[in-house]
Amino acid sequence: MIRKQHIPGLGLAAIVAVVAFVVESVVKNLTPVVVSPLVVAVVIGALLANLGVIPESFNDGLRFAARSLLRLGIVLLGLQLSFTQVQEIGTPGLVLVFVVVAITFFGTQWMGKRLGLSHGLSLLVATGFSICGASAIAAMRPVSDADDDEMAYAIALVTICGTLAIFLLPATGDLIGFTGAQFGSWVGASVHDVAQTVATAASGDQQAQNAAIIVKLTRVMLLAPLVAGVSFARRRKLASSRAAGENTIPTETKLPPLVPVFVVGFLVAISLNSFIEIPQTVLSDIKWIEKSLLASALVGLGAGVNLRKLRKIGTRPLALGLVSWLLIATLSAVGVALLY
Repeated sequence: MIRKQHIPGLGLAAIVAVVAFVVESVVKNLTPVVVSPLVVAVVIGALLANLGVIPESFNDGLRFAARSLLRLGIVLLGLQLSFTQVQEIGTPGLVLVFVVVAITFFGTQWMGKRLGLSHGLSLLVATGFSICGASAIAAMRPVSDADDDEMAYAIALVTICGTLAIFLLPATGDLIGFTGAQFGSWVGASVHDVAQTVATAASGDQQAQNAAIIVKLTRVMLLAPLVAGVSFARRRKLASSRAAGENTIPTETKLPPLVPVFVVGFLVAISLNSFIEIPQTVLSDIKWIEKSLLASALVGLGAGVNLRKLRKIGTRPLALGLVSWLLIATLSAVGVALLY
């Protein structure tokens, strides 16, 4: 529930979100690069906070945006998806999506552990690269033990690699010989952010673009079970540690819910769009609201980032991001070659 003390921070989040959309539009008109307004929102929020220009009275509203607006935005994201999309990609597409997501998600976490990175950072990088970039990272953050700085680093990594994919995948696809649905399925299975997927697939024909979107959105649908699974596993770990009398976990640490409410809402939204015919104009309006809510939420998340602490993390996360990107791109290419 919005209270009076939330208004200043929410106002700032809304203003920065508008600026983020303007930046997206300007960059899109001037260059072939696709810049997600979510990423711009995080960056501006972090810069304002670290420059010390955000008054203390704004913090309550920014925290509200980072928590409540984020969850509402994720729920509305579900209205862009439907179970019929799963049927459209067929058995080969389903096999491709499940195998690529599973290996990338768990493999990235394994590599993160070997690199000496925290579990929270490794988890967020794994989620962003295996599912859908910044949106997935933001959705996983509340049920993880990662902090805002690690979230910002993870978003930076998927943004860098996703942007590189826009230029490198079309050229690589030509060398491999992928065309039409093959190229689109490869793009949909390997590129992180939805907007980056669209931009990458635009170099192909209409068949490639359709395949990319369907495969990509099927990946996005796996966000709910992944978040629910992580929440359940973390809850069990915390409960077991307390039952065993271990002192490594503070007693004030709250157990995460078995299934986060926003994940349930996400699944309900998918179900509604699957069984009720919602007019396309309404879905377009909802999509705009969803992106606006997520952009505002990421302003709040960005405001919690400490850039000095971020620099101390070092370059190992960059190595993890590049290896994870290579992993998902290679797995997807092999899968497409074998299944299509």
